[in-house]
Amino acid sequence: MVEMYFIYAYCLLALSDVFVYGDRTIGAIIDDASFVTEAVFHLGIQAASDDEENPFVANVIKTSPGDLIEAENAVCTLIESNVLGILGPSSGGTLKHVQVTADYLEIPQIISEPVSSQNRDWSAVNLYPHHMAFSQVFADIIEMKGWNEFTIIYEGAEFLPFLDNILNIEDIDADEHILISVIQLPDGEDFRSQLKTIKSSGSVNYLVSCSLKVLPLFLEQAQQVGIMSDDHSYIITNPDFQTLDIDPYKHGGSNITGIRFFDPELEDIKNFVTSINDKVKELSENQIETAIDENGLYFNIALVYDAIILYTSAIKSMGLSEGANITCDDEESWNFGSSIVNHLRTMETDGLTGPIKFDEDGFRSDFEIDVLEVMSHGLEKIGAWSLEDGFVEMRKIIPVVEEDATDSMKGKHFIILTALSAPYGMLKESSKKLEGNDRYEGFGIEIIEELAKMNEFNYTFEIQEDGVYGSLDSKTQKWNGMMEKIIDGRADFAITDLTITSARQKAVDFTSPFMNLGITILYKKPTKQPPDLFSFISPFSYQVWGWLAGAYVGVSVLLFILGRLAPEEWQNPYPCIAEPETLDNQFTLANSFWFTLGSVLTQGSEIAPIAVSTRMAGSMWWFFTLIMVSSYTANLAAFLTVESKFYAIKSVSDLANNPYDITYGAKKGGATFGFFKESDNLLYQKMYLYMESHPELMTQTNDIGLERVKSDKEKYAFLMESTSIEYMVERNCDVAQVGGLLDSKGYGIAMKKNSPYRQPMSESILQLQEQGKITRMKDKWWKEKRGGGACADDDASSGDAQPLVLANVGGVFIVLVAGSGLAVICAFIEMIFDVWMISRKEKVPFLEELKAELLFILSFSGDVKPVRHRESSGSKGSKESKEKEREIDEELPGDEDDRLDPAPTPHSERSSHSRHTSHSRRQSNAVQMAKMRKFT
Repeated sequence: MVEMYFIYAYCLLALSDVFVYGDRTIGAIIDDASFVTEAVFHLGIQAASDDEENPFVANVIKTSPGDLIEAENAVCTLIESNVLGILGPSSGGTLKHVQVTADYLEIPQIISEPVSSQNRDWSAVNLYPHHMAFSQVFADIIEMKGWNEFTIIYEGAEFLPFLDNILNIEDIDADEHILISVIQLPDGEDFRSQLKTIKSSGSVNYLVSCSLKVLPLFLEQAQQVGIMSDDHSYIITNPDFQTLDIDPYKHGGSNITGIRFFDPELEDIKNFVTSINDKVKELSENQIETAIDENGLYFNIALVYDAIILYTSAIKSMGLSEGANITCDDEESWNFGSSIVNHLRTMETDGLTGPIKFDEDGFRSDFEIDVLEVMSHGLEKIGAWSLEDGFVEMRKIIPVVEEDATDSMKGKHFIILTALSAPYGMLKESSKKLEGNDRYEGFGIEIIEELAKMNEFNYTFEIQEDGVYGSLDSKTQKWNGMMEKIIDGRADFAITDLTITSARQKAVDFTSPFMNLGITILYKKPTKQPPDLFSFISPFSYQVWGWLAGAYVGVSVLLFILGRLAPEEWQNPYPCIAEPETLDNQFTLANSFWFTLGSVLTQGSEIAPIAVSTRMAGSMWWFFTLIMVSSYTANLAAFLTVESKFYAIKSVSDLANNPYDITYGAKKGGATFGFFKESDNLLYQKMYLYMESHPELMTQTNDIGLERVKSDKEKYAFLMESTSIEYMVERNCDVAQVGGLLDSKGYGIAMKKNSPYRQPMSESILQLQEQGKITRMKDKWWKEKRGGGACADDDASSGDAQPLVLANVGGVFIVLVAGSGLAVICAFIEMIFDVWMISRKEKVPFLEELKAELLFILSFSGDVKPVRHRESSGSKGSKESKEKEREIDEELPGDEDDRLDPAPTPHSERSSHSRHTSHSRRQSNAVQMAKMRKFT
């Protein structure tokens, strides 16, 4: 065996002589969309190349996540560049695909991801802890806690191998039965149903194995379901537990235990995080300022750095200076790949993730971790675990502090920082000289007054003179403004329109929001459009107008026809003459159109229907016109009273597209500008780039932005919080809020990180909200004080009135058609009945009489109808009539030639219209009228 090691060392020395002038290239396949993994890879290569005459070279190829073809092309490209090893990728499917190629050609592959099916003979170096040892950590923690029942909650099948020793924990003590339940979380983001099932089972101890993406959702929903109280305990297996925001769970009472491989508070870790951010900024060409925060270093990222340092150390100790000179098409593998892997597995070193060494099977089974618990003051280390010692408790004893020194505020005095920003903080208007807190008033001032009464503390207001709320300098990593004073302890609280953001939340603590709001647009009020010259047409759609015109023509023609059909409409023009020569009909075509038109215009006419059919048709037409005219009048009033307005922009998308050359901006360095800067929405990013490239559009204060909006010199829109816009709109009648809210956030009271006063202040704010006091305060300072309510809501009736369509008045047309049809039927019945009566009276055939009547009706010869059947001259009525006519003739003046013989004309002569000229008819009518007057 010793001889073998001598031979191995001799070969290494020979290799160092052969490849002394080669390039030492380390390849990487990165399928992570961010620049973090790439930055860490470059930092590892740089650190390994320090003080080296032949530095290492990084060859990075980026691929799409899960794309096997890209991954295969990438690994072959790297192998052809004579790499000494390959890092990555991170996606499960592509990682296994690359493993096959690398293992076949014996090209060492560096892995930093959890892989359960890892073989000893693989050409792979995986620094992720082996699943058997990893699961033993939590088995020991469960034994330490003394759980006799617990529920394992896991996300997917890939997490099951890391639960092996936990599932077999009941074999540890055969005398005590341990009840274990296993539940898998469903796909998606809603786990409440499964959590309710767990709750109903009575289980109070839970071991949670899931990704960092799912973990916050799980904890939030567990809190909502009600399984995060004093009776419940959790063990979180995710090694990135320390990066989780635990603030929502610090005071819930649940016992939450987790692990970590490194302490983020160590100086080396902080420096490493700073180096990563600088490298990411360099790689992204200053597009990304901060990739990870001080507590955001993930375990697999740290493993990448440790893997590069460990692997390059092995290369340097072996003296290799050039990689494999093979390709993917070669049948032979690299002779020295397995030698590198075997040599590397014999090495030990200390990395970011603690001591790194491999067991006899080449797995990382011996490692050291810290065990943490969530306390009210944050995460606390309660013990450590190693393969040799198992779990070793090292819980700190925290002395009990009196309540008055922690969360009790009674009798204490605080410095409260505010800014002169209406209506949150303003100088009080008074003719007297005021001092101290009496100098200020406003919404925020009144909230502090109420909180002071509830918690019995004293306070002094201090004004932030420059009005800067606070932003983080990306270069110096220092805060300014109010935030700086709170962090330094120069003020206890800060209250104004201070937005709660993720960056500020990491630097200071906030109470529960006392006001919710969002970003929106301030712009000039929409201009009023000039009235349309033909606006009277607007109440009806063009379709209704067309149908109305058709109904008018149709009913007019119908009345004309019905008038000819109905016998009662043929009237004796001379009531005093029993048997006139002709009958008149009032429904001429012109009169029919005039009758319907008079009804439409609600003016009426001198024409009155007589027959049942014509009266029915007229009634239906009157009902139709009643509804139509009423509908028209009502809708016309709406159109004439509602003023149409021109909206240049209606939403943020209109503003971004900028169809009317409208410029826009926000407060410089404010939370609104930060929202667009940090947003990953393409539209908001477009707006951020626009504002970034036009610094002249940014303003120092909101008031300056308001003045630019009101100015007639430019078309300018200002982006700001909705609550501030509401305050300005109440006092400036020429501006308005445009569009909806772009986000949802809140204003809170800021205080130093881990302040003991956060809880009582938040509870007091919630009480004020429940009592409705904060709502009354807002109405007071927004709508009443300092000129509030000056602008009447002139948009109350600005809703667009809609023209009536056929669906609105279609029923009226149906009634009109039905009534008109019934009128036609009545007219025919009347005509048939009259013909039947005449045929019986005159002893003539019914069909002959009906034929004669229809021929006359269809001839459309005029409005004078001859009487076909008159009584005989020998009748008594005829004699009396002749005698009266003689008396009239004798008394009429004039020659005998001027008088007409009143004797009746034969029927054949009366029926022939061609024998009577219009002149003789008029003359005859005139004589008869004279006779009637005389007779009368």
